[in-house]
Amino acid sequence: MHVYEVESYILSVLPKLGVNKLRELARLVYEICKREHCAPQDVLAPTKNLTFESAKKTLLARRYPVNFKTAEKSRFYLPKLELDETLKADLTPRPFYPKTVYIETSAKDSELAARVRAAFPKAEFKETDGKTQVGSPNFSRRTETLLIHNEKYDFLKPCPCSCSAAGCGYNLINLGFGCRFECEYCFLQQYQNLHAVLLPANVDEFLAKIDGAKFNKGPFDRPRIGSGEFTDSLVFDDLTRYSQKIVPFFRARPHLQFEFKTKSVNIGGLLEAGGAENVVASWSVNSSKITNEAEHFTPDLTARLAAACEAAKAGYRLGFHFDPVVIYDGYQQDYARTVQEMADTLPHDKIAWISVGTLRFSRALKKVAESRFPDNFILDGEFLLDFDGKMRYGDGQRLEAYRFLVPLLQKTFPKAHVYLCMEDPQIVRAL
Repeated sequence: MHVYEVESYILSVLPKLGVNKLRELARLVYEICKREHCAPQDVLAPTKNLTFESAKKTLLARRYPVNFKTAEKSRFYLPKLELDETLKADLTPRPFYPKTVYIETSAKDSELAARVRAAFPKAEFKETDGKTQVGSPNFSRRTETLLIHNEKYDFLKPCPCSCSAAGCGYNLINLGFGCRFECEYCFLQQYQNLHAVLLPANVDEFLAKIDGAKFNKGPFDRPRIGSGEFTDSLVFDDLTRYSQKIVPFFRARPHLQFEFKTKSVNIGGLLEAGGAENVVASWSVNSSKITNEAEHFTPDLTARLAAACEAAKAGYRLGFHFDPVVIYDGYQQDYARTVQEMADTLPHDKIAWISVGTLRFSRALKKVAESRFPDNFILDGEFLLDFDGKMRYGDGQRLEAYRFLVPLLQKTFPKAHVYLCMEDPQIVRAL
């Protein structure tokens, strides 16, 4: 459905609308048509006494049936409808093989640079001083470019939890920027302004910052440090071999714990490094519907759980993240099936923690995601502006999801620490 088609129909029904009013109605009509698979005339019928006010009220009630009567009207976010077909994601399956590899002069003699040269002999290699602009302006082409560099700044930092959200004391090291997976909800598609995969060659410098650092501890028995904020922790590990240095480093520091957070099954490096009680291999898990339809290029749930079992046998503890939980018709039954498959597959005594968080995203991501994935269904939910400026389900919907899933996880895995991720403290207290 084209923007022009929607706006043209609205103006044929209400020809005197101004720009802002047309924007709001076009947004509502489009989202209803997309969700209900119907035409604009099925959503906004011409009637004798139709006005902007009556049209908007009717459309809001239809678009937000759960939250319309209780949510403040300022929480309904109705941005201009701008669908850019040139941004559509390419979902053709393909291996990761960059066309161009940039290597910073300072990293040209690194172990990582040597492995990259051996792994991608057909790529074009260029040396850079670190100031050269690399990558395509199109996010979908980011995997065509790889940059090997020496990171100078983001060695270690507290997790940038949403302002005023209930935190869990997480600490981050940023071992990479960019990912080869195409998850429809991923914040990187809006956040990442350098459309390439960046991998630091100086992991030793990251680790050198650990011993003298002060950490948030949160509600856990010792500080948690992890990678995976701007990339998947293991998806490139066969290339980077970061695990070969990280695991023995933390094995020697039992007062700390490290987490590899992933959707991949690329665990060869972990198995070679040998396990450690204070190193947690964790997987993002979801309902099969979300994994199969919105997490493109990722292994399915069964494959992820099989990899988790291998990691547990090697001596690692396990973590799991139900994040994001997506609310749709039948979601509770689907997530219950995921929990059951985990219960039937995993060694329960090896699970250290399980986090739960419902889908949330920035306002800017909404417009990017609907252009990149025009057939998505995850944006059909009732998202409202929330306490931290992000788009979230209404409070009642989130509470319903948590009151279903959290007790189920606690009952199924009584030894695991189950907690909410990046949530309103009032929601946490209401559980």
